[in-house]
Amino acid sequence: MNESVVQLRGIAKTYHIGRDITVNALRGVDLDVRAGEFLAIMGPSGSGKSTLMNVLGCLDVADAGTYVLAGENVGKLSDDQLAAIRNKHVGFVFQTFNLLSRLNAIENVELPLIYGGDRRARRQRALAALEQVGLGDRIHHRPSELSGGQQQRVAIARALLNDPSMILADEPTGNLDSRSSAEILAIFQRLNETGKTVVMVTHEPDVAAHCKRIVRMRDGIVARDELVPHPRRAEDEIAAGIGAAE
Repeated sequence: MNESVVQLRGIAKTYHIGRDITVNALRGVDLDVRAGEFLAIMGPSGSGKSTLMNVLGCLDVADAGTYVLAGENVGKLSDDQLAAIRNKHVGFVFQTFNLLSRLNAIENVELPLIYGGDRRARRQRALAALEQVGLGDRIHHRPSELSGGQQQRVAIARALLNDPSMILADEPTGNLDSRSSAEILAIFQRLNETGKTVVMVTHEPDVAAHCKRIVRMRDGIVARDELVPHPRRAEDEIAAGIGAAE
């Protein structure tokens, strides 16, 4: 059986708003994510899924419980240590792409390595990542010269650069049309087929149906955890002509 990339035990997180309002965002979450899984986290607004994503990505720290990421207990780390763990183990893909407009595609992908390694090696790794997502012919295009789907591919290439233990995608198709969404999901499915662990936060059932497992959050707890017997194949949907071509 594959080893766990993520082990959460009793994770709790409480926010205090002003002096009178307390929000129990997470209330004792237990969750394992094994290497090579493709997992969707779903839930309505206020369910705790965004807080859970922040904890998983080491963007926030739980008030109680234990979080082990790729064998490392991250619960007691300093901010600098958390940043190092994020850079090593988590590749982020966001709904809004988070690309720098003044940089072209390959420069945006290089950013995680900008302070380390020689420039030539950095450029080669960035080029390989862009080719992996089908953008080898767009490396000198700036974000304004790329479609939304192409910008998200650049973001995925950037997330791959450090060969993370887990890709954490937050509503990665939220700003895309149907065709571009299917193309992005196809990339995630291909990456997962090569062994990459993918955790995707989404509120869209059609997106989650492409994953192998769905965790449903409600009121700060895992309300349901289920395997998807036959995930939808994005490449089949593209072949069937979903959406308009970019």
